Amino acid sequence: MPATVILVHGLRTSATLWRHQEEYLRRLGIPTDALDLPGHGTRLGERFTVDAALESIGDAVTAAEASGEKPYLVGFSLGGYLGIEWVARNPGRVAGLLAAACATVPHPVIMHGWRAISKVISTFPDRGRSLNDATVRLFVPQPGATDVIAGGVALDVMDDVLLSLLTMHPLERLAEIDEPVLFVNGRFDHVRGHAGRYLAATRNGRLITVPGASHMVSVVRPHAFTDALMEGYRDATSHG
Repeated sequence: MPATVILVHGLRTSATLWRHQEEYLRRLGIPTDALDLPGHGTRLGERFTVDAALESIGDAVTAAEASGEKPYLVGFSLGGYLGIEWVARNPGRVAGLLAAACATVPHPVIMHGWRAISKVISTFPDRGRSLNDATVRLFVPQPGATDVIAGGVALDVMDDVLLSLLTMHPLERLAEIDEPVLFVNGRFDHVRGHAGRYLAATRNGRLITVPGASHMVSVVRPHAFTDALMEGYRDATSHG
């Protein structure tokens, strides 16, 4: 059986973010597991913690290992930071890692700034849901916009996630990873400022920058992102 692709979404989104990639991979006969992180999607209402999120990834990896093949881990934004952390803590468990849209080291000024903004938005009558959905529909073409919000919007996890990101040290963690790491960023992503440093810190890394894509690279340019995913998957599983 082919190696499973495990897909980890970003902040406020859910497993439905990956509908395009799941459909494509299944047509190829490649098993997929798009999980929901604590506080997101089917787990709305749960408290988000790094430990609980890493446990979710670990459970997915353990389930995928039953096929006899090491899975390929794909993380977007928050999922990318978590993927880096999990692989560094669990050497030899996955064939490789794709870390998308997470190429900036979290900084206290930025994180606390986002916290302040999110706290203001949370005072809106709908806690910011209409603003979130309108922004997604403005910047993400269909059907991607629908996929982003279809699983629900995690409005109550912002503070916990932003504080959690400050506990992560992706450059140090990347230096501990032997598995191949593929970084995928949109050309206009505001979270790719340290892409060169990420690549330099990685023992076995490559970088793909998708033209015309913003932070939401997997849904703004789904075909280009999926091509990059397949490139990383084939490289990792053929050498795993």
